[in-house]
Amino acid sequence: MRIINKILNFISKRVFVVGLIILIQIFWGISMLTKLTEYSNELNIALAVLSLFAVLYIINKDDNPAYKLAWIIPILVFPLFGGLLYLLFGDKRPTKRMRIQMDKAAAKISAFSIAEDDLLEELQKEDKIAYGQMKYINDCAHYPAYRNTESYYYKSGEACYPVLLEELRKAKHFIFMEYFIVEEAEMWEGILEILKQKAAEGVEVRFMYDDMGCVALLPYKYYKKLEGFGIKSIAFNPVIPFFSLVMNHRDHRKITVIDGNVGFMGGWNLADEYINRKERFGYWKDTAVMLKGDAVWNLTSMFLVSWNSVKHDKEEDIRRYMPGILTQNPVTAAGYVQPYGDSPLDRENVSESVFLNMINTAQDYIYMTTPYLVIDNEMMTALILAAKRGVDVRIFTPGIPDKKYVFILTQSYYSQLVNGGVKIYQYDPGFVHAKNFVCDDKFAIVGTINLDYRSLYLHFECGTLFYRTPVVAAVKADLLEMTEVSTQQTYAMTQKNIFKRLAQAVLRVLAPLM
Repeated sequence: MRIINKILNFISKRVFVVGLIILIQIFWGISMLTKLTEYSNELNIALAVLSLFAVLYIINKDDNPAYKLAWIIPILVFPLFGGLLYLLFGDKRPTKRMRIQMDKAAAKISAFSIAEDDLLEELQKEDKIAYGQMKYINDCAHYPAYRNTESYYYKSGEACYPVLLEELRKAKHFIFMEYFIVEEAEMWEGILEILKQKAAEGVEVRFMYDDMGCVALLPYKYYKKLEGFGIKSIAFNPVIPFFSLVMNHRDHRKITVIDGNVGFMGGWNLADEYINRKERFGYWKDTAVMLKGDAVWNLTSMFLVSWNSVKHDKEEDIRRYMPGILTQNPVTAAGYVQPYGDSPLDRENVSESVFLNMINTAQDYIYMTTPYLVIDNEMMTALILAAKRGVDVRIFTPGIPDKKYVFILTQSYYSQLVNGGVKIYQYDPGFVHAKNFVCDDKFAIVGTINLDYRSLYLHFECGTLFYRTPVVAAVKADLLEMTEVSTQQTYAMTQKNIFKRLAQAVLRVLAPLM
């Protein structure tokens, strides 16, 4: 009886309905094409020509070679359907409407800047490597670096959660929150109670969640329920159960901004496994940072761009959300802090470029954590080259995966990396969801960006670059602690199962499409 109830409960969920409708469309389209091709040589020729032109178009695109190959192979194997599939799903760029909306919102917000004019000039004299990295983010992602920002690192979700609740209770003017996953459970309920209370007190509360990330976790149009509590809410890029290119682009960011002077960001979403109230895949290892001071403006502006691209509020006074406007508590802190965003709206792969800059300039060590290791040839070459020139390169991946097929794909990269001198550690206690980089006791990055194609090319992401702040030492200490409870992978370990290696070879070809 319990099993039947679970089946009925799943069938009643929105994710089942959406998936069923999409499957029906796929099977209907295939069956229609199959029937038509039985009676029409002309249609067969037309589809074959379409596939040929699709291959030529892909080859000549200014795109990642691995992504090109991942499409060319199925098109050549299934010439009658491959070209058509590429037209439906192959273009990574968002729709024109989404680009226009985001560009308008970004132009509006960019008029308000608190960038320090002399910061980069001073940094150039101090450290040219740091200057180059921060200049790239400033010029190409349009997020400046800041001094005067306190930063705090939390090596687990359960360590950060009570601090977040405490800061939310202090809010006097506004709260902005933007998350990929939200689940109606203990963690979210604790936050929601505070948001409801603050909204009742007159604090402006805005909450944005990704509709795809929450499709199996929240009721349909959950934002209306939040609006009933006085919380302004948006479901980003609502899931429509029909073929749509824009469905590929999700808001994977995790941001909280309080009164323009306090900001949180990191890898954790709002579900109980992120604070280990619920065990899914062993211990859930995640991280977050809290910022206080000028650099919070980058998180605020990032949120406002996403929000205004949907809401189009022409009368909104952006000045009232800037640091120092609402609370006069100037911050003095060591080092530089630079929160930044990345999006699929342009051809600038900011996240990957920032990582590559750090890997290519590392001198002593570079350690990183990622739940998924699905990298292209540029990243592979950079990691191995760093190891070969004597840099201590360590990558931490899960010991217990959340998605088995992605874990098999992740492990497919071990052999080449280990053979090239890179050290791979699988975290024995459970699942690593943290996305951290730390390098040479100078730099650290904490953010939402996985080392996979979706995060690097398809999703809206964010990270924070730290230079000579206390966070750098804290991240390094955390990752060294992880070394003690992780199993280092050897080349022999990667060669044991021939059937697994065959499966990995297939998955590697299709990796950019996952």
